[in-house]
This record gives sequence, C-alpha cells and structure tokens, in this order.
Amino acid sequence: MTAGYGELLRSPHVLRLLSGTLVGRLPHGTAPLAIVLFTRAEGGGYTLAGALAAVHGLATAVGQPLLGRLVDLRGQRVMFPAALVSALAMVAFALLGTEPLPVAAALVLLAGLTTPPLEGALRALWSTVLGSAERVRRAYALDAVAQEVMFAGGPLLVMLLVAVWSEAAALLVINAVGLLGALTVVVSEPSRRWRGEQREAHWLGALRSGGLLALLGCFLCVGMALGAISVAAVAYADARGDEWVASYLLSALGVGALVGGLWYGARPWAGAPEPRLLALVSVLAAGYLPLALVPGSVALMTLFAGLAGVALAPSLACAFAVIDRHAPRGTVTEAFSWLVTTFGVGAAVGTAVAGPAVEWGEEGAGFLVAGVSGCLAVLVLLATRRVLAVPEAPSEAPPESRNDRNAALEPGFRSGHQA
Repeated sequence: MTAGYGELLRSPHVLRLLSGTLVGRLPHGTAPLAIVLFTRAEGGGYTLAGALAAVHGLATAVGQPLLGRLVDLRGQRVMFPAALVSALAMVAFALLGTEPLPVAAALVLLAGLTTPPLEGALRALWSTVLGSAERVRRAYALDAVAQEVMFAGGPLLVMLLVAVWSEAAALLVINAVGLLGALTVVVSEPSRRWRGEQREAHWLGALRSGGLLALLGCFLCVGMALGAISVAAVAYADARGDEWVASYLLSALGVGALVGGLWYGARPWAGAPEPRLLALVSVLAAGYLPLALVPGSVALMTLFAGLAGVALAPSLACAFAVIDRHAPRGTVTEAFSWLVTTFGVGAAVGTAVAGPAVEWGEEGAGFLVAGVSGCLAVLVLLATRRVLAVPEAPSEAPPESRNDRNAALEPGFRSGHQA
C-alpha cells in the first residue's frame, strides 16, 4: 500500500499541489468554528454566531461553482485574486468585530463568495500531472483522505490558536496561511499551464449533464447523513454526561474514512467507475444503519462510527472519476465545485432535520436520519443508473494535448489540457 502512495507523492508537482491545496482549504474547512468562536468572544449570542456562520456557508455554496466556471474559462490564475479578496474580508471582519452588524455580515458574505475553488481545480489538474487513469484514481483517493485529515485537524488548529492567542488571531492566522496555500498552487507550473477545454456556451454549464445531476442528488443525501450524525453525536454525548464522547464518534468516523480511502487507492480497479460507485454508496448506507441502535457502550458506538466511515472516502474518490466522465466539455472545474456545494448544502439540511428529530426521539432518531439519508443516496443511484451508464462523449482534445499518455486514460477521462 505505502509503496504505491510513495511513488505517487514522489511524482513531479504532486506533493506541492496536494499540500498547497490542503493548506489553502483551511479557511473554508474551519470557517464555521472560527466565526462562531470569534462572534461569541465579541459578545454575540449563539443565534448571531450561527447566522454569520450560515451566511459564510451559503455564500461559499453559491460562489464555488461560479468561480469554478470562471476557472474553466480563464485558467486557474483567477483563484489567487479570489483567495486574496476572501482573506482580506475575513481579516477586516477580525479587526472590526461584529459591529456594525451589516458591515460584519457583508464581510463574511464576501469572504464566502470569493473562497477559491481549490478542490475542483486540483482534481482538474490530476490528469495532466499524472497521465494514467490508475495514478489519477489513486490521487483521487489520496485527495479524499487529505480532506478528512483537514476537517479533523483544522478545528484542532483553531482551538490551539485561540488558546495561545485569541479568537481574532485564529481568524487572521488561518486566513493568512490559507492564502499562502492558494499561492503555492496557482504559481506552480501545472496550474499556470492548465487551460479548460473549449466549451459550448450554455447558461446551465456543467448542470446540463444528466449524469452529473444524478451524482449531485446522491451526494446531497450523503451530506445529509453526515450533517445528521454531527447533531446526533452531540446528543449521544449529552445523554452520557460527557461532551468528549461526541469527539470520539466524529474522530472515529474520520479515521474510518482515512483507512478506507487508503485501501481504495492502493488497489487496482477494473471497469467503469459508475457500477463501483453504486456498490460503495450501498456499503456506506449500510454502515450508517447500525448507529441507530445506539448501544449503551461508548466503545461499541465508537466502533460503529468507525465502520460507518470506511466507505466514505472511497465513495468520494470514485465520485471524482464519475464527475470527470460526465462533466460536459470545458466544465470540469465547475462540475467538481458543484459537488462541494451540494455536499455542504446536504450537510446543512441534515443538521436542520436531525435537530427536531433528536428532540422528538432522542439521539437514536438523529442517527436514524443518517441511515435514511444513506438509503436515499442509494435509491438515487438506482433510479438514475441508466443516465449514469452513458457518460458524456469524450471530447476531441486540442492537438497539443494529444499524446501517448492520454491514450491510457479511461474513456471519457479528460480534465483539461496544458497550454
């Protein structure tokens, strides 16, 4: 397993792109916690803190596919100005505080809207950097694993900065570091040379692909499951009088995803990714169901949470390959960005549904929301399997991008070309 990943990380540009993107995504991954902590430190209530965090989340959901479309049209260089504006808006928020409220809300809104689509841009780069479909698939798996590490480690970094300095300092440092990460990516040779394929003008952009819509519907439900688990885990911890129990469950979920992602990327897979995605999402949904049993033993519940996470990173890695096959020509960054948006919206919906469910039926009802959401994800894939079975026709690549290594890519695998 480690030999394959070692070879991948030693490939030119891979470590720089992966680490730069991971660092550049820190402001996005930690924004909800950092905004809530800062607002509370400024004397605001939880309602205001939650509202500002929601404004940032919704703005990011809107901005990601729009900026992704701009990247497809103009190249990845446009991400740094966006990252700069986003960082400056958060710095201004940290310096000015929450008063006057309209100014604070406007700054948070601007920061979310201009969050650069680093995730989608990285996944669009892999085919030009790595060449073969097998290496790209392994990079997708490593990317999904890195995402789990970021979402687990990012909040810990915020809490450390708050403990050492202050809530305002945490906002300043996280956004400064994120800006450096974005700069590391956009000045790299692959990013500077990457250009999206010529696209057909259409106001729907990537969303005119039926296969992509089917995939987004599936991962809206997966996002709902994860949002519900976050709420239910807190309720489970409260019922046992130990707030740390929630961190045990969520950490176990992340560790399971990490192990599953490494396993998935380390072995070869034959055939088209669409049937494999259905199998992986089915395993993911099945893993959520035992959580609704809510065993009294925290150790057993933690084990259930770890098993529930095992198929998450493999499902995401497989979804990346499916997106690349179904995204209309010249829209791949936008298509990947839509997945980020859909996942975030799904998590918000799951959180909103799980709250009342927990109040009605305690933590078991919250975990049941996760199980039902996982089953809905499977049903979406089953209902749309005919659409997913027919990916976008492979586009005719520009002459300068036709080479022997591209011939090794699986049909329909085209993220872009180098200028």
